[in-house]
Formats: sequence, C-alpha cells, structure tokens
Amino acid sequence: MPPALRHFPGGLAFVDIETTGGPAQRESITEIGIVQVDEDGVREWSTLVRPESRIPDYIQRLTGIDDDMVAGAPRFAEIADEIFDRLDGRLFVAHNARFDHGHLRAAFRRAGLDIRPQVLCTVKLSRRLFPEHRRHGLDHLIERHGLAVADRHRALGDAQLLWQFWQKLHERFPPGHIEAMVRELIGHPSLPPHLDPEQIAGLPDTPGVYLFYGERGAATDGELPLYIGKSTRLRSRVLSHFAADHTSDRELSLSQQVRRIEWIETAGEIGALLAEAELVKRLQPTHNRQLRRNRELCAWRLVTDIVGDWQLELVHAADLDFGRRDDLYGFFRTRREATNRLRALARDHALCPPMLGLEKHPQGARCFDFQLKRCRGACHGGESPQAHALRLIEALHALKVEHWTWPGPIGLREGEAIHVVDGWRWLGTAADEGMLAELLENGRPAFDLDIYKILVKAVKRLPILQL
Repeated sequence: MPPALRHFPGGLAFVDIETTGGPAQRESITEIGIVQVDEDGVREWSTLVRPESRIPDYIQRLTGIDDDMVAGAPRFAEIADEIFDRLDGRLFVAHNARFDHGHLRAAFRRAGLDIRPQVLCTVKLSRRLFPEHRRHGLDHLIERHGLAVADRHRALGDAQLLWQFWQKLHERFPPGHIEAMVRELIGHPSLPPHLDPEQIAGLPDTPGVYLFYGERGAATDGELPLYIGKSTRLRSRVLSHFAADHTSDRELSLSQQVRRIEWIETAGEIGALLAEAELVKRLQPTHNRQLRRNRELCAWRLVTDIVGDWQLELVHAADLDFGRRDDLYGFFRTRREATNRLRALARDHALCPPMLGLEKHPQGARCFDFQLKRCRGACHGGESPQAHALRLIEALHALKVEHWTWPGPIGLREGEAIHVVDGWRWLGTAADEGMLAELLENGRPAFDLDIYKILVKAVKRLPILQL
C-alpha cells in the first residue's frame, strides 16, 4: 500500500469540493474531487454537480466553474450512491475538513443517506507537525513543501495537492510518528461498555448488513433492534459508529445502548442494499430513519376512454401488478403526493387541470389557469385533445416506470450468489441450486418501492441469468 495508516485498512480518501459559497443546508456543491488510496493503488475521480442556485461572479472567477458548465451536470442525489461508495470505510482527508465534510454530509442526508467517516483535517495535521509555522493554508503548504500545482481551486486539483502533501510527510517523518499524530486528531474507536470485544474481533471487512441490538424493558422479552446498516466494508463501518469524537447526541446514545452486534455477509453491494431494505421494514429498529412501508403506494396510469381520448387514473399497488405494467407513471407513496406532482407538471408544461381530472369544470368553459395564461385552451377547444395528450405524454416521460421486459423470473449474479427477481420483486438470494429451486417455488412478495429502485439499477450492473 502507498504511504497510509495500518489503522485504516479501508484506505484513504483525499477530498475537496467547490461550492457556490452558500450554506451546507442548501444544495450548493458545484464540484467534487476524490483521490482514493488503498492497497490496490491510487485512483482519481471528479464530477461537476448542479447546485440549486446560480454561481456568484466572484466564485466563477476563483474556480473557473460557471453556470453553463454545471447546467447539464447531475444533481447530488443522482450520484450520491457512487460518492458514498468512494468514501465509505475510508479515512476522510480534507483541508479545513469541517467545511468539506459538513457540506457532503448535509448533501447525503438530503439524499436519504447517512455517512460517518473518520475525518482528518490537514490544517490541524500541519499545525501539529510544524508548530513553528503560523500559517497552514493550502497555498502555504504548496510553497513550503514544493507541491506541484495542476489545477488550483478545482476539486480534483486540490485533492491531488493533499495526496502530495501526505507523501511529503512520509518522506520527512517515520510512519509511526504520523500515525500517532493522526490518531490524536481523529480519536480512536472506543467500544461501548456493554459490548463484548470478541464480537468486534470476529467482524469481517466484507460487504454485508450489520444489526445493533439493545436491551428491552423488563416487561418485554427478547432484544430490541436499535439500528441496521449496510456497508461494503462491515468492520470499518461498524467501528466508525464508536469513534471517540461522537458528532451527534444520536450517535452517542446508540453507542451507549448497544449490547450485541449481528452481521450478515453478502456477495456485494447489491445484496447488502436488498438485505438492509428488507430487514429495516421487518424489524423496525428504533434508530433508523425508516425505509417507509408501501401501504398507499400508487401511480398514474394512462388510459383511453370510450371515445379514444387519453385519461389519467390513479391506481394502487394493492390492486394492480405494478411489476409488470407498461402504462404507469410514478411511483408515489400517497395520493396527496401523486396529486401534487401532477399539479406541478400541469403548471410547468401549461397543461389544463380540468383535462387532467384535477378540477371540476363546466364543459367548454375556460378554466381558471387559462385566464392566468397557464393553460393553452384544451378546456374550451383552443387546443385539440390530441395535442394536449401528446404534451401530457411528453411531460410524463420522466416519471415512466421501468417495464419488466422478461417473460418470467431472472437471476442477477453477484459473485457466487444469485439474486432471484420477478416483476421487480426480490424473491431472495440463492447460494446453490437447491436454494434457487426453493425460491422459485415460493410465492412472490408484495411490490416494494425501495426494492424496485435497487433492482432497476442492479439489472444494469450485474450479469442476468434467464431462469
């Protein structure tokens, strides 16, 4: 492994972000650069990110990133999973790390993810190793250590500078000295008092799901599920929960309550995601932000009436086989969410609310939205039903539900395991022919939105077997 820390077998991630200058509470990230260093070598990655507001002129001059450059870039939520995997289990190294880590963690939370890496600030590390110097900004480190500048104030360029700084430190100091300084700065894992250290000793650093259990009250038998998580590196992820410098009361409370840890190894990331989604809903641990159940799951269905005009109707998963439909748009967890989304589409595409069934309106009369110039007149014949229908189909395109194109169940191979899927339903994971036959004989579970989202991505990444 390149110069690193034995204490972090998951490796290092040198990270830098660029922003609009806005607060972490808003989507202000414009670029992310990561240099990953582990036993497999050094890998560099970066991407532009589309923020929710324009980039101020002075930021454009500083970074060279303007509004046109990010106009076609993905939103953070669209790439959150990929960024999470590049950081998960690694020591997060950044300059003024509170800024970079704070923005990224807030962005992950908005995307429904929670990441808790151990964080090293290179400003603090430089101060500890070079106390004779007063200034420790990145430009001062460049000059002091002769770092090669490739693209200053761009995310990957600045992340590369941190990796260079790390290498310079290992040329100047013995590795044990640097490791001691880092451990002092980040704190080392401190196990909860009621947790058997032998459980930690047996944790593998492989993909899987982990479960924290606590004690129930005297009136209730059994253990209380506290938290369920997933990771591609189980041991590193579990240890990160017990860092001495807890960053929230919730983390401290969890650490104090845990009495026992279970884990389930999986063949890879997809297996971990599927197992986590199923276990959280079944066990309902107290500290999880619950993956919500789908009791009211619904979608818009596009149908034609008796005269051939297109109409929308709201259908529910309990009534239709959502996994095999080719005429659905959604999904939505409640009727209210579905209606609000359709109203937004009507507003953004100048569609007629009465024609969409959103409002009752006298036939042939002009609707209120037409008077506000937000409707093109389909309500009173100013636009033909066919033209309105074509614009409706175009507006719905982004909400189109992925159609199950296979005639029956398929297998998704991940390592030596096969995830059995039918109609976007996960039947289970088989490790051998006997388990595979048993899964195919069992009935299908109910349609689950979170499982659907995982599988839509999985079929594009994993080899498919016809079963």
